[in-house]
Amino acid sequence: MQVLESMATSRHEQVLFCRNESVGLRAIIAIHDTTLGPALGGCRLYPYTTEGDALEDVLRLARHMTYKAAMAGLDLGGGHSVILGERGIKSKALFRTFGRHVESLGGRYICAEDMNTTVADMSAIRRETRWVVGVGHHEGGTGDPAPFCALGVFHGIRACLEVVYGSPDPAGRTVAIQGVGNVGYHLARFLHQAGAELMYCDFDSRRLERVLAEFGGVVLEGDDFWSADCDVLSPCAIGGVVNQYSIPLINAPIVAGGANRVLDDEARDGAALVERGITYAPDYVVNSGGLISVHSELTGWGRGKVEDDTAGIFVTTKRVLNKASAEGTTTIEASNRLAEQRIEQVALLRRLHIG
Repeated sequence: MQVLESMATSRHEQVLFCRNESVGLRAIIAIHDTTLGPALGGCRLYPYTTEGDALEDVLRLARHMTYKAAMAGLDLGGGHSVILGERGIKSKALFRTFGRHVESLGGRYICAEDMNTTVADMSAIRRETRWVVGVGHHEGGTGDPAPFCALGVFHGIRACLEVVYGSPDPAGRTVAIQGVGNVGYHLARFLHQAGAELMYCDFDSRRLERVLAEFGGVVLEGDDFWSADCDVLSPCAIGGVVNQYSIPLINAPIVAGGANRVLDDEARDGAALVERGITYAPDYVVNSGGLISVHSELTGWGRGKVEDDTAGIFVTTKRVLNKASAEGTTTIEASNRLAEQRIEQVALLRRLHIG
């Protein structure tokens, strides 16, 4: 991959490569856009096959964070980071070293939890930099953002149900969740409390045992997730799973999940979903509750406002779905346009202020 060419194509501002062999650190920090404010985005730990795969993922995730913050109405830009490796390489030294690289950016990037990283990991980063959120309550933080991320997805699903079925009530509806880790688990909890029937797909038997014991439901194996007879498919694990191979298998009329970058290719896969008559809730719209939560550490917002703003994802999702329908476009195109309009408006205001 040509790094500068890729940055130019998607308008990224900065990419920082980080390495420290003594602690096993190999990481990439990508800053996409800081028009609305400092770039805030998760720190993901993942065993990428190649460095090129890691770079492609972090660039796409950073761009999604820009659009997520814009659609959530937050004064934040978009960034993301990835650490290359297995969960077994985790150590406080690794995250403290990574924190020093975050500190070197002087507040342009603020990190938080993401896949395979935790509140404890963020606390280790905090020892080296103040530019980290999602730390423990004892440190003045909001803790794990996963419950709020899941709450936003829950409200996004409700919006889709209203548009497709005429009622937002999940009671009696069947939702299949792919990935029942932090976000998927809490999503299952909210849906169960609302009376939904649940299906699960996950490679971790312990996670499956937990949700089955607490919420009931059935387990799906592999590609059976895509062809499940249900009302909603909710991908809550790795991104890129809604693609040219999985879309032809889908039976559900709605796709709305908590994973970042659900579509493998926005243009191709968004159009394919429309062609099949499937309603897709853009992931960065419905999963922004986690970002709203950690953002409150910067603003001092209380839990009540965080809950209210996360509940507002219901209205935002309906706005996107209705805009796409009215304009005859895909939902991802509709949400992208709304996000870009807000960024352009703020950019103009700042030029007037500076000039």
